[in-house]
Amino acid sequence: MAGKILTIFFFITTSIFFFATLYHLYLRDSISSVTSSSIDNNYLQLSDPPPPPLKITTITISSPPPPPKITTITICSPPPKFTTITISSPSPPPKIAITISSKKSDNLVIHENISSPITPFQISPLRGQISSVSILMPDWESFVIVSPDYTHVISHHDPYICLYRTGEISPAFPAGELHFPVRSIFKCEFPKRARRRLPFKPPILMKSTENRNVSMISTMPELLRWTFLVYDSLTTDEDIVLFVKGVNNRQGINREPNEFNCIFGYEGNKVIRTNVTSSIQEVFRCNRPDPTVMEGEGVSISLEILLPVPMVVPSVAYYNAPRKLATNKKLEKARLCACTMVYNVGKFLKEWILYHSKIGVEKFVLYDNASDDDLDKVVDELVHDGYDVKTYFWVWPKTQEAGFSHSTIYAKDSCSWMMYIDVDEFVYSPLWANLSRPSESLLHSLLPNPKNIHDPLLDKRQVGEISIPCYEFGPSNMNSHPITGVTQGYNCRRKFENRHKSIVFLDAVHHSLLNMIHHFILNKRYRGKKMSVHDMAVNHYKFQAWPEFKAKFRRRVSAYVIDWTKELNPRSKDRTPGLGFSPVEPKGWPLKFCEVYDNGLKDLTRRWFALKSPTPLHDYRMQWQR
Repeated sequence: MAGKILTIFFFITTSIFFFATLYHLYLRDSISSVTSSSIDNNYLQLSDPPPPPLKITTITISSPPPPPKITTITICSPPPKFTTITISSPSPPPKIAITISSKKSDNLVIHENISSPITPFQISPLRGQISSVSILMPDWESFVIVSPDYTHVISHHDPYICLYRTGEISPAFPAGELHFPVRSIFKCEFPKRARRRLPFKPPILMKSTENRNVSMISTMPELLRWTFLVYDSLTTDEDIVLFVKGVNNRQGINREPNEFNCIFGYEGNKVIRTNVTSSIQEVFRCNRPDPTVMEGEGVSISLEILLPVPMVVPSVAYYNAPRKLATNKKLEKARLCACTMVYNVGKFLKEWILYHSKIGVEKFVLYDNASDDDLDKVVDELVHDGYDVKTYFWVWPKTQEAGFSHSTIYAKDSCSWMMYIDVDEFVYSPLWANLSRPSESLLHSLLPNPKNIHDPLLDKRQVGEISIPCYEFGPSNMNSHPITGVTQGYNCRRKFENRHKSIVFLDAVHHSLLNMIHHFILNKRYRGKKMSVHDMAVNHYKFQAWPEFKAKFRRRVSAYVIDWTKELNPRSKDRTPGLGFSPVEPKGWPLKFCEVYDNGLKDLTRRWFALKSPTPLHDYRMQWQR
């Protein structure tokens, strides 16, 4: 009996000590967060903009400014509609609001108070260090974007590190270059101890041989969050398109354009605002400022939220002149192009390019999602062989819809029709079964006559999108990537088609650029056309040999496709039946999803592209194996 009492007493004492420790750590972090926010009186801590507003306590600090000399410039030439620009000299100290929000907020981002005429986004240079801005990405990864003024000093021969305020370091791996303006970007792992210290501070990018001093990090603004960010922009001849994360968070629910302004900031104290004309998904369109007012390029651009609480979304985007996909040497507009978003598809790309170029695709546009394989080398080889392949560096994860929206503007002057399919998808018609050789007219024959596309006398609504149903192929008893290519290795599929892919007339795309993964909303003048699976299909080699499938599905690129490793929305069509929530090969994977053997495209591509094999181990090899 005495032993039981002692055991219970020991358990109760230990529990009290444990929970007291947890409360102490919680209180320490809370005090640290408030104190850090109060020290830096030039920044404002925000939380993710949730549907209901958080309860907020606001402390306003102001000092009586000297009477400024005001010059007012009013721009009223319609359209677009502009607000008044105020230039003050000398500038009064800005009024700063320090906002303390719920500790549960997972969006600890910062910006300056927009009530003052200041730049909504600013890189913070440190003496002796590389000026940069950092973003906390999913999976505890930091993107470090070097300032345009410092990118030229980056040496690709020197190793770089990220230094965090806890004194921890992690290797900084070059991830590529953002353009317009050119900025080097590095990836770093966010260290485990630094994850426990709030508020999160950005790392210092430095050469591994330099002296390390973390004292300056505490005075830096908070680390930006990928969940609330203006990450890119594109200027057209008529307006500007912003790509923004964290504002229209819910699929199918979009905020009204009149709730926003586009805001253009300078290093001095001049700000220009223009009206937002469209707000759909991550895409916001706004009027261009008067070019006579905008002084050159390289001006930061962001989105100003007017309701319910005014704020400026942190931004790493810049205003630039209109930019477009380069045309061919003859300056001719391609009738049919293909666009896809890629990540580490070097070993698949040649097969996909060679096949589709032979059936009518003239130009290929690859949105490179920060590949680290030999993609660049493969593209260079294809270009050397005469194929028109262009890459656009698009580092942002899970932004396939936004990337496709970007492409409709970026490629509009170079392509009439755009086919949106993935690198593991091949367009095929059973009607081609007896053809001895491919022809570029095979896909072109699907497209409406260009002479009729705008003729209102023939039809009030012309075809602006062609939808092609998909067949999903399984592993087909393969345990590794087939050396002759996916069209030769995978020949067993599900019985019924699932979903579709599209060929889109770019002039028909709606002003909002709204799309739902390979399917666009069209202007009222146009209509869609659905192909029968008996006339045309897309062979989607989706469920490949396990090593390939595992690598692919760890990195889904769609904004609304869930993470398959998390136990959320288990009935989603994007989930793989029987896969579960962990990256472990399911039992019997090689024979899964095998309901119908289909050798149609396998036999056709062998007839069109097979070469005599130089080795006795194989009776043939394919042209893309060279």
